[in-house]
Amino acid sequence: MLLLPHLFGIRTVATIHGLDWQRAKWGNFATKYLKLGEKIAAKYADEVIVLSKNMRQYFRDIYNRETVYIPNGIEGTNIRNPDVIQDTWKLEKNSYILYLGRIVPEKGIHYLIDAYQSLSTKKYLVIAGGSSDTNDYMRELQSRAGSNSRILFTGFVQGQMLEELYSNAYVYVLPSDLEGMPISLLEAMSYGNCCIVSDIPECVEVVERHAVVFSRGDVDDLREKLADLIKYPEVVDDYKRDASPFICKKFSWDKIVCETEKLYKK
Repeated sequence: MLLLPHLFGIRTVATIHGLDWQRAKWGNFATKYLKLGEKIAAKYADEVIVLSKNMRQYFRDIYNRETVYIPNGIEGTNIRNPDVIQDTWKLEKNSYILYLGRIVPEKGIHYLIDAYQSLSTKKYLVIAGGSSDTNDYMRELQSRAGSNSRILFTGFVQGQMLEELYSNAYVYVLPSDLEGMPISLLEAMSYGNCCIVSDIPECVEVVERHAVVFSRGDVDDLREKLADLIKYPEVVDDYKRDASPFICKKFSWDKIVCETEKLYKK
């Protein structure tokens, strides 16, 4: 739609949250259509905002277009005791490994389930989130989980239940193959979680040295990293202690709002 205001001389700012055409759920036509939209934004928007430095380099390489890096933000959180989740699933503090986000193939949840299945642990694996036109993928994950009663699928969560899940996890895992800028990772760290992330630039750029990183798609590496954290809770505590102060300072909404306002006024 950027072509229309461009034809009438109306100035526009396009914010690119991610390379959506790369997502596995799209068919051939949708993929091409989304990529066309990306190309039009690069060519005709007066300013383009991107959410990661990796994406800024992508627009330089593919479209020879300079963009403005303004990431997502995060603010203070409401730490909660495990009341609702204990009543619903018998989950206690530090009794589970958590994934919380959309249930889509590019999030790599199948790697996490496979890694967990070969772990020796009494901790639960909680998969929280709803599918996004990806019911087949949800069925695949449930098949991988099989009869393991310690793998819990909560479905979509929000409000107090979401806050309790973030507040009481032992570790949070984001095993993605593809991200724009993972707001769920910012949320998890803001709740003071020890996080494990894949080594894609969009995740590493967020966590720096304040989380555990594994090789993308490498189930054995993920399993080993999980096993080490289960074995050494003092290491988990170190990551937890640093996570929230680091992430809330780095991605302060006050700073991000000022940068966005400045760009629009320009």
